Amino acid sequence: MNALALPTRRDEAWRYSDLDALATAWPAAAPELIIVRAGDSAAHVLLQDAPDDAVAIRDYRVEIAAGGSCGFHVLNIGGKLGRVTISVTLGEGAHFALHGAIIGGCEQTLEIVTTVHHAAPGATSEQVVRSVLAGRATGNYLGKIAVARDAQKTDASQSVKAMLLDRTATANAKPELEIYADDVKCAHGATVGELDKSALFYMASRGLDPATAQTLLLRAFVAGVFDGIADDAKRERFEAAALAKLEALA
Repeated sequence: MNALALPTRRDEAWRYSDLDALATAWPAAAPELIIVRAGDSAAHVLLQDAPDDAVAIRDYRVEIAAGGSCGFHVLNIGGKLGRVTISVTLGEGAHFALHGAIIGGCEQTLEIVTTVHHAAPGATSEQVVRSVLAGRATGNYLGKIAVARDAQKTDASQSVKAMLLDRTATANAKPELEIYADDVKCAHGATVGELDKSALFYMASRGLDPATAQTLLLRAFVAGVFDGIADDAKRERFEAAALAKLEALA
């Protein structure tokens, strides 16, 4: 596809996106390149909280050399269309981790799209994504793990869970494995559900109003995503932004 051509539904990575909103901001900026040298480590914290009428596209290309590690914490809550794309190439013994949350309402379309290339032996990757969606919001996670023929001893996992607060909300999850090596450990799982009514009833019986009970349960659902943020100020900012968005959905 020509880099300047607007994507269509035939483009797998854009199948569930809001292409009408995208057209107002196309072409998107070139990806930001992140290089992690051999043996080094890097951590990135991304809060995507653009105004609700904006189109926000954050695109990253990550190259991790042998023995290096890179972690991303992503909170995607802003924009009419809010999209975070991360393409990663792992060297021998390298590690990549993504912990992300999508929280959307009204008619937002919020997306996390990843491609992790295990290009050499012994590399590991972990991806954990949690989504909370209300109104007519759409939350998308498309994640591909590609294991090259020589990338033996790969260990890769994806865990995707979505919570729908309204039947009009939509969650799309597409974890994908493309494996050419034979000595690997790769796993993925995806679930979509609703709040536990028995838990809500129990909390109501203890005097909590419905909105507070719902917010507490949803906070617990996404809280683990932020635990690994080493910078206390950034973690507190993430937690505050997530809580404010959850309260707005209640």
